Amino acid sequence: MSKSMARVARALEEAGLRADIHALGEARTAAQAAAVAGCALDQIVKSIIFAGQDSGRALLFLTAGGNQVDAARASALAGEPLGKADAALIRAQTGFAIGGVAPVGHLTPIRGFLDPRLMEFGLVWAAAGTPHHIFSIAPADLHRLTGAQLADFTS
Repeated sequence: MSKSMARVARALEEAGLRADIHALGEARTAAQAAAVAGCALDQIVKSIIFAGQDSGRALLFLTAGGNQVDAARASALAGEPLGKADAALIRAQTGFAIGGVAPVGHLTPIRGFLDPRLMEFGLVWAAAGTPHHIFSIAPADLHRLTGAQLADFTS
């Protein structure tokens, strides 16, 4: 198990949850991940990282697989202009590589926002710290563990 995946498993277990991690194989998109998990596209949690242009900090937007983050709405929520986060910023602040950013197990605390669409399901699936692994979690537990603000930021 990679260090990144181990951090995710540890974060889940420390929260009293079972770390039910599954291999994705060659799935690279939310639609492909949904097919592997046997769930609806919107049950896939996409972890989108933006860089705060004033603060220089990474901000995490957790959105349903079929939704897109609206940059203007996201910036308004963040209270600062947002730009594309590069791989170095993402790795330094989350500890994860692009494509494997998990919603939990970050190296440093990260400010996050959660798409309300995810709360409509009994179970959702998120990256488990690598681009090739996902884990399942109840949306209420995801909300509790991440401390993310429920907010409408999609277009």
